[in-house]
Amino acid sequence: MPSISDKGKLMPASPIRKLVPYSEEAKRKGRKVYHLNIGQPDIHTPEVALNALRNINLKVIEYSHSAGNESYRIKLAAYYRKIGININHNEMLITTGGSEAVLFALMSCVNPGEEVITPEPFYANYNSIAAIAGIKIVPITSYIKEDFALPPIEDIEKKITSKTKVIIICNPNNPTGYLYSKEELLHLKEIVKKHDLFLFSDEVYREFCYDGAEHFSAMNLEGIENNVIMLDSVSKRYSECGIRIGALITKNKEVISIALRFAQARLSPPALGQIVGEASIETPDIYFKEVNREYTARRDFMVEALNKIPGVYCPKPKGAFYTVVKLPVDDADKFAQWLLEEFEYNNQTLMVAPASGFYSTPGYGRNEVRIAYVLKIDDLRNAVEVLAEALKVYPGRV
Repeated sequence: MPSISDKGKLMPASPIRKLVPYSEEAKRKGRKVYHLNIGQPDIHTPEVALNALRNINLKVIEYSHSAGNESYRIKLAAYYRKIGININHNEMLITTGGSEAVLFALMSCVNPGEEVITPEPFYANYNSIAAIAGIKIVPITSYIKEDFALPPIEDIEKKITSKTKVIIICNPNNPTGYLYSKEELLHLKEIVKKHDLFLFSDEVYREFCYDGAEHFSAMNLEGIENNVIMLDSVSKRYSECGIRIGALITKNKEVISIALRFAQARLSPPALGQIVGEASIETPDIYFKEVNREYTARRDFMVEALNKIPGVYCPKPKGAFYTVVKLPVDDADKFAQWLLEEFEYNNQTLMVAPASGFYSTPGYGRNEVRIAYVLKIDDLRNAVEVLAEALKVYPGRV
């Protein structure tokens, strides 16, 4: 039998999706499974987007420009300018989801064997995309006891070697919900400038900031405009994860030119997704205000309810709709599987994402899980009750 590639063997399984077979089996047993493992909002997609999909009257669904439809890019650039990010439509590529934006950025800026520094825990697909690109993720650990704040600049600088090319942050952060401040970004600017690195800023959750906190974009860091690449997506902003439309944005013309070659190799981003994405820009502001209020209520409920469970600690996220939670268990991977395979409470159980998959350092996150508060509060209430009962009887409780 032919052998599988070494790269294939190195591809990590998704910590978010690897437990799906156990979830499906639990459902076959008739159990209600509360999905807290994945960032799939139950918030409705804006009507302007759905109407654009319903009213498509094309006779041919054609390829688009490899960089994305010009009409969409012009409209998207206007959206960014409206929120204070001054770019034009030639300073972006439309991608097949935010993940492809990350891949194109890495392939354009980093050679195989070179290194990317990122705070951990981090979005798990960075590991997968780095494996595809043949590069090394170098983690700098942030800690739950500090609510996952950016590690000290001197600690980051210690990780920089001759192979370092990029620092990547997700702001607000997936999986922790931490919102990096303007001051933290200014500290990063000094390192990036001093060592002439790229700064990738994944800003997919920009609209989801709470308690009056404001998002500061890395695109507005003065003096390093050619070092910054912003990565974005419509998936969470408009609750339309399935259309698979993202964007790579930068003032660096050479990066745009090189990334376009990778874009040409896959021909074009999804045609129907771009139509929906373009229409979504017309979403009224009241939509985001209502969504923000709903997520704030869900967050407040989750944080309070989780912290009432003996042995559980949950920080209060400042953004996105995730939180990393410390549990009194020996092994969160085993616990998450046990919940689906062996546990039920009133014929209910739940699915969480073990946090070990969001760390690169071996052994980290063993007693932590990521929880996505993307369900309505009644469902969250039931899910927390199930978790509390499960922890009472889990054989690996510590």
